[in-house]
Amino acid sequence: SLAFTALSSTSAILQATPLVVTLGAALFFRERVGARRWVAIFIGLIGVLLILRPAPSLFEPASLLAVIGMLGFAGRDLATRGAPATLSHMQLGIYGFFVMIPTGLMLLLWEGRARWPSLDQWGWLGGAIFFGIGAYYALTSAMRLGDVSVVTPFRYTRLVFALVLATLIFGETPDILTLAGALIVVASGLYTLMTARPKAA
Repeated sequence: SLAFTALSSTSAILQATPLVVTLGAALFFRERVGARRWVAIFIGLIGVLLILRPAPSLFEPASLLAVIGMLGFAGRDLATRGAPATLSHMQLGIYGFFVMIPTGLMLLLWEGRARWPSLDQWGWLGGAIFFGIGAYYALTSAMRLGDVSVVTPFRYTRLVFALVLATLIFGETPDILTLAGALIVVASGLYTLMTARPKAA
């Protein structure tokens, strides 16, 4: 999705992950989800539809890749939450990154073109690996040890960084539908997480 669609729209769609995690927690972990949170989830999905633009004249099929990625993120979070305590954070991180090996091989077979990275590209790849592993380890630790309703809202900061990078580096200009959909998704997600917090005694 990042390769074929705008960074701003892809990042906005990915912000629906906490809503899907809440939905999955209700379905698979039998967590209680009240009527107001169900309404918030539904409104958040409407925000995703605004970004996707399902009308035939506006719809961009490659945006469905971001939806698949969002479902994958939600599945990863739910699997992390449900993983047995005998698995360490490092083991979960290794398993998560190990999946990229067969996935990369399948993409290579699909596209049928391989190119050896240049020295500069090796540097970028090394930096991405270093920061990616550190971030994934921190995320895994937070999801297993912290309160989901406290941890998850920090993910919405990704949208801010994505919009800034999309504008300054890639020259993108998100349209009003993308911004409106992103605002709806973030607002509904934050509402869902705030209502999930236990009330003080």
